[in-house]
Amino acid sequence: METDCNPMELSSMSGYEENAELNGFEGTDMKDMRLEAEAVVNDVLFAVNTMFVSKALRCADDVAYINVETRERNRYCLELTEAGLKIVGYAFDQVDDHLQSPYHETVYSLLDTLSPAYREAFGNALLQRLEALKRDGQS
Repeated sequence: METDCNPMELSSMSGYEENAELNGFEGTDMKDMRLEAEAVVNDVLFAVNTMFVSKALRCADDVAYINVETRERNRYCLELTEAGLKIVGYAFDQVDDHLQSPYHETVYSLLDTLSPAYREAFGNALLQRLEALKRDGQS
């Protein structure tokens, strides 16, 4: 999964190397998938009925589970790992080990394939932002 990094923010990360050793990571790029999952939820919550990190399924450094209900009222349980997101169940907090579904690099790609209403809401939000930028540029 790609992460955008603003070069100006790098200076605020000074001391990371020293603190990493104290945390036992010694410079490895460990991610807390629960934090990643919360960021995913906050990013697209506006375009779905409901979305939240599962409290029933165990999250770890390398995996988290997200429950989502699309605007079409379809429910999914998603698995988030370094490989991306994939559907692991068709109900909240459900993991079907026999379910074979592809990984998606982004939540946008996954929801785009699942929900036409998501696609419409995302497009409308994008249009509103562009119109706001245009208004700001004219004033």
